[in-house]
Amino acid sequence: MHLGHARTFWIAQQRALAAGGHLLMRNDDLDPGRSRQEFVEAFIEDLSWLGLTWQNPILTQSNRLPIHQHALVQLHAAGHIYPCHRSRRDLAEATESAPHEHGFHDEPVFPVAWRPNASEIPETFEDHLDCNWRFRVPDSTTVGFLDGAVGAQSAVAGKDFGDFLVWRKNGLPSYQLTCAVDDGLMGITEVVRGADLIKSTFRQILLLRALELPCPDYYHAPLMLDAQGDRLAKRTDALSLRAMREQGKTPAEIISQFEGK
Repeated sequence: MHLGHARTFWIAQQRALAAGGHLLMRNDDLDPGRSRQEFVEAFIEDLSWLGLTWQNPILTQSNRLPIHQHALVQLHAAGHIYPCHRSRRDLAEATESAPHEHGFHDEPVFPVAWRPNASEIPETFEDHLDCNWRFRVPDSTTVGFLDGAVGAQSAVAGKDFGDFLVWRKNGLPSYQLTCAVDDGLMGITEVVRGADLIKSTFRQILLLRALELPCPDYYHAPLMLDAQGDRLAKRTDALSLRAMREQGKTPAEIISQFEGK
């Protein structure tokens, strides 16, 4: 596990304890290229060695696919989503000179002209799972929230971010959809994650509203930086908990780094 991820988990535990709540762990395992059982076992071992605890059982998102599909059926019935046959290459080529989203994980704003007409949207979602589906953002709507770490945040739908994926043609829901649905249905009161995911929060708030689910509070922890002031990279193996443990670092020494950030 990367040092920055461990710090975010530690912050979540501290905030849960301070609020008299419970810390829940969710295994977002819907990325086939990154989700392996050995990875899950490794991060559980790393966090346990660090002395962090959570309320069991660990929730595994792949076990909740019927719930996610039901949410998509609801979104389709309300006219919030549409099938998208455009590729990433299409989007990149069409938006070279168009507005781009700002911040981390920049990606082009999906062109409004590519939205299908109402007559072009299939009557059912379940019979068209072999293509991508996007959520239609309410253009010019300001989405805002008060973050526990970085204060008031706001973005304009259609300008700062565009229509986004909720279902992929590989037969799996997107990160945005699964997080929003699980947060809402599990009764999560506060989501703690890195500041690089603030833009995801705007998207997830729109999904929660569309599904009429409760919206949690958010705490986006500042990212850990290296000695040069650059964001820590996952590929820096020396900053993994496993490597630091092998170097003789103790849990107390590592946590002391978290406390000073």
